[in-house]
Amino acid sequence: MHLPTDTKSARKALGLSVEQLAEALETDPLTIRRMEQSETAKTYRKPARRMKKLVQAYLAGFRPPDWPA
Repeated sequence: MHLPTDTKSARKALGLSVEQLAEALETDPLTIRRMEQSETAKTYRKPARRMKKLVQAYLAGFRPPDWPA
């Protein structure tokens, strides 16, 4: 995942809301919204490396015990 649209498409592919992805990544919903913005937006935030790795694991099928139902 390199583009903010990838964050949004990954979240949608996982069937998660902004709030659910924020909880899974141990961050706040505002951070997720900022990661989903265009890179040219003033408030854009690049996803942290650990977040990218977690999302990739989730997309590969990993589900932690506290995964949203």
